[in-house]
Amino acid sequence: MATRAALAFLGALSVCSLQAQALMPWPASIQPQAGATAIDTSFSAAVSGAGAGDPRVTEAVRRTFARLARQTGLPLLPRNVAVERATLRIVVEQKDHRPPQRLGDDERYSLLVDGARIRLSADHPLGVLRGLETFLQLVGPSSTAAGFAVPNLEIRDEPRFPWRGLSLDVSRHFIPVDGILRTIDGMAAVKLNVLHWHLSDDQGFRVESKRYPRLQREGSDGQFYTQAEIREVISYAGQRGIRIVPEFDIPGHSTSWLAGYPELGSRPGPFQIVREYGDPFGAIDPTKESTYRFLDGFLGEMTKLFPDDYFHIGGDEVDPKQWNTQPHIREYMKLHRLANAAELQAYFNQRVQKMLTRYRKRMVGWDEILAPRLPKDVVIQSWRGQKSLAEAARKNYVGILSAGYYLDLMRPASEHYAADPLKGETADLSPAEQKRVLGGEAAMWEELATAENIDAKLWPRLAAIAERLWSPESVTDTAAMYQRLDQVNRWLEWLGLTQRSNLVLMRRRLAGSIAMPKLEAFASILEPVKGYERHRNHYGASSPFNHLVDAIPPESDAAREFRDAAERYLAAPGAPAAESLAKQLAAWERNAAEIQPLLESNPLLAENALLAAAVASLCKAGEEALSYREAAAPVDWKPRALATVMEANTHRANLLIAIAPAVQKLVEAAR
Repeated sequence: MATRAALAFLGALSVCSLQAQALMPWPASIQPQAGATAIDTSFSAAVSGAGAGDPRVTEAVRRTFARLARQTGLPLLPRNVAVERATLRIVVEQKDHRPPQRLGDDERYSLLVDGARIRLSADHPLGVLRGLETFLQLVGPSSTAAGFAVPNLEIRDEPRFPWRGLSLDVSRHFIPVDGILRTIDGMAAVKLNVLHWHLSDDQGFRVESKRYPRLQREGSDGQFYTQAEIREVISYAGQRGIRIVPEFDIPGHSTSWLAGYPELGSRPGPFQIVREYGDPFGAIDPTKESTYRFLDGFLGEMTKLFPDDYFHIGGDEVDPKQWNTQPHIREYMKLHRLANAAELQAYFNQRVQKMLTRYRKRMVGWDEILAPRLPKDVVIQSWRGQKSLAEAARKNYVGILSAGYYLDLMRPASEHYAADPLKGETADLSPAEQKRVLGGEAAMWEELATAENIDAKLWPRLAAIAERLWSPESVTDTAAMYQRLDQVNRWLEWLGLTQRSNLVLMRRRLAGSIAMPKLEAFASILEPVKGYERHRNHYGASSPFNHLVDAIPPESDAAREFRDAAERYLAAPGAPAAESLAKQLAAWERNAAEIQPLLESNPLLAENALLAAAVASLCKAGEEALSYREAAAPVDWKPRALATVMEANTHRANLLIAIAPAVQKLVEAAR
């Protein structure tokens, strides 16, 4: 299998093995060779071929020097050298079509490192961009000399799916331009190619409209992107091989539209953007001709601003009460023989689709828009699962999967890694139908994400999703994924991503007089609650995000490593492994006991004091379980220990103790 071959390669490399493990996404084909090629101050690059003059390639080479200098600490500057003398020889065989980038543009490349040279070849410019990211991932400290090197190897690589994206909500919490650009850098590094920019929702309208200025004036609290900033982002993304697909969510999730233009609403105004839980929301009225005149003008403006061929209209979660309670809408439905709200929305979607077609755009929408008579060139994005994606494919629609990739739900990387656009119901599609599945998009909804913590909500889990969408279907080894993910997580920081550093600062802000090592050890085995549990607290625009749950990553590396060690021990018990596990549990127990009174005296962290007590009790139960693996435990011990585990599984302060499942297994295995 490809995965076993990949792992064998990792084990066989005698030099630079650390860099090889950091490859993500894993290439379609990789062949190791002996030795390595040094990267030193003489490093140079030259580009040849019919596509050598493509500005994306020129800029990518310039960025490569800057990033390589930062990764290595070497003083590197681009300089003109003959192709035959260059360290890195880049060949771009063909010129590309005129901008913008299109779905399905060729991203294939090959990379050869043989000790004497590094050759990156691609038929088209996008392949060069993808290959340069692979090259940069491979650069690392040499194991044979004081310096840096790239392992000798040959890679041939291409994506499994042509649509590999991130849906980023900036309505619920606004993300300034620098955060968007930083996200684009990370996406390009792991070969994602679509930023689906969710720009309007009930909580905010985030784009400047010159034709309808009250949209941003009344619908954004002053937090929106000017059209100049939008163009900057589009250009920045295009240079990195990423398409920008805008989403303006209609006819539901549209309260922010109505704040400035209440006449669009299905009920009388006035309207305000939804700032807090319980604030009233509205929907666009699909029965007024004035609605379509407004939308035609708006879409005409936005389709000029956003050059991509695709335009997302949302279309999800329309509350039928917004229409069914209005007499004039019920009368309209009766007159036009529309049986229910779903048929009324289908009518609305068809009219919007005709406008977008006139503006030479293909419409994209969430899977609720799938209805009879919907034109076949519409793209269906499934948030409800492979079933709706398969249904769309069987009806000759192309689609993309987001179910299983919701990063805001705080699920582990392994769960996202296991989700596959062509598994489940889609696995039963015919080969022709499977070709209609274009790929997938991660989704980051921002009820609980802010500009401060957005990097930590996205990374490194987004890299695991990127691998699922790029790499061959056979690359599924979760343990190998985590090994590489840890290295990639650190490598991404060279791009300026802050998924680790910002959380440290946020914890330091909370610590007060608590010694950071104590707080770090305590926080390292905690995770945020999963799914929509935390949403029950009804967060809004005024909600503070200054709790411990906001300052930790979605997944605990320490807990995962402890779980793996516990499972190895249970599969093959031995005294050294038991001692190691007991030592770790004892350290956590001591730390929890010491930090509990400190938490109680810190107003920002007091809510976590009971959690510390639960950690101490849980760890003690785990230590006892290890001691009873060979010697019989007292008769009443196991029920008491399991009760302790159950108590530790109680969620407090929106946190869970991530080591609890592993400790439970140790307790259950005790005699």
